Amino acid sequence: MKVEQFVKIIGSDFYTGVPDSQLKALCNYLMKEYGTDPKHHIIAANEGNCAALAAGYHLATGKIPVVYMQNSGEGNIINPVASLMNDKVYAIPCVFIVGWRGEPGVHDEPQHIYQGEVTLKLLEDMDITYFIISKDMTEDELAVKMEEFRRILAVGRQVAFVVRKGALEFDDEVEYENSNSMPREEIIRHIVRFTNDDPIVSTTGKASRELFEIRETRGEGHEKDFLTVGSMGHASSIALGIALQKPSRKIWVVDGDGAALMHLGAMAVIGAYVPKNIVHIVINNGAHETVGGMPTVAGGIDITTIAKGCGYPSAVSVDNYDDLDAELEAAKLRNELSMIEVKCSIGARENLGRPTTTARENKKRFIEFLR
Repeated sequence: MKVEQFVKIIGSDFYTGVPDSQLKALCNYLMKEYGTDPKHHIIAANEGNCAALAAGYHLATGKIPVVYMQNSGEGNIINPVASLMNDKVYAIPCVFIVGWRGEPGVHDEPQHIYQGEVTLKLLEDMDITYFIISKDMTEDELAVKMEEFRRILAVGRQVAFVVRKGALEFDDEVEYENSNSMPREEIIRHIVRFTNDDPIVSTTGKASRELFEIRETRGEGHEKDFLTVGSMGHASSIALGIALQKPSRKIWVVDGDGAALMHLGAMAVIGAYVPKNIVHIVINNGAHETVGGMPTVAGGIDITTIAKGCGYPSAVSVDNYDDLDAELEAAKLRNELSMIEVKCSIGARENLGRPTTTARENKKRFIEFLR
């Protein structure tokens, strides 16, 4: 179905969400139509943030908001849906659009398999009535279902469209770019040159895929790296859990701006404990590049000032390789918690592969390496 018709039938003029590759057609349409005009479209830090924004929109206008997200974000909306929006509380209506990664019977990456299995059950548990959108869905069928949904929304309940792979189409192309010069894969290559035998915890998405391939090209094993292939925004907390138990080991975190924003409170917790053995690197391209390139707000905020305010003794920002190498060397020698923000371009190799080892193999080798 053409995404223009999908949006027209839903009939809302306010969307907020966290981008998903499964919803790329919708994301690109919204950027083409609205950009990031806050009256109509807000790309939020996490899905719970989206649900609260949607509630505020409804309170201000009385109209129906739409929240879009990958199904992995269902966990983030449980609290606001159950304790704020539910009809036993404030009865705030909302349309959720959920990209169905890991749908049973459809090949996907390991981090999506279980999430895909429980996607519909979680919606049922949250008392959200859902409808599955497939490639063969007609506009008339969708219109009939939306009329049914409007009656549910009218009594302060929530509904969801669960979108199968390829179900929505958008013909226009949207280009995402910035003025930064350093590609992420080369940044990670520089990081690996300095970490030597130190453990690395890398974030969700292409960063972990690139780290895996860099190890391959260097003829190295993968036991030093914990690839946080799911659980977006939690790589730094995983690293903190390791660092506090292994105070004699330097722990490096390869984070992304979208991931860091998703659970920004993790930086406050790290800063409160001030582990001297963590180097927290945030590769900032101001984009959700792994799922298509839609912007984050990180391009307009000062991450190093935030880090210092959270208690990081050292926090710097670099935008060239000479400064990057100098700061990596200094952080390696420094016996204190360090943050390095690295300004990054948008884009990745078309032939970028995926890890060829399983998540369980990664865990086993990493544990053995730490021991």
